[in-house]
Order: sequence, then structure tokens, then C-alpha cells
Amino acid sequence: MNSKNLIQIKQFCLHHEIENTFITELNNYGLVEIIILDEDEYLQPEKLPTVEKMIRMHYDLKINLEGIDAIYHLLNKIEVLQQNLNTAQNKLRLFEHYQI
Repeated sequence: MNSKNLIQIKQFCLHHEIENTFITELNNYGLVEIIILDEDEYLQPEKLPTVEKMIRMHYDLKINLEGIDAIYHLLNKIEVLQQNLNTAQNKLRLFEHYQI
């Protein structure tokens, strides 16, 4: 994997003015994946919006890591259920269209 496409955690934490240990704790909870290359730690760029949401939850809303973990999993479950609902609605519309 090429580090040019990755976000260095040290720089990310400096930019957001947070401790590196916060990202490590998110990794310990399985909420983010830390990629280690050449003894540096990186995040995938597509995960940044999710990590930034977690930072806001923790630092702005004072939600602890256990709460962030629960919220993250519930939001993922809602997203899956919404996708299933959209699929079912599309199938129903198709079925209704052929019934006319």
C-alpha cells in the first residue's frame, strides 16, 4: 500500500488538536483501522469523515468511547435498514407498475 494515499495520524491529530491516543482508542474499539507503514501510523482517506464525526462526538458532545461505539453501530444498523427499505420500496413500485 502506498503511503501517498494515506493520512498520517500524527499530522491529522496536530491539525485537529487532539491526542494520538484518541485514534489508538478508536482502533482498540474496532471503529477505525490504523495502517502501519515504515513505522508510521496512517488512516484511510475515505474514513476521515467518520473519524471527524467521532472527534466531534467525543470532544464537543463529551460522549465517551463506549457511547461512540454504541452510536456508531446503531447508525450503521440504521443505514443498512434504510437501504433494505429502499430496495423493498423499489420492488414494490415495480410490482405495482406491472399490476396496472
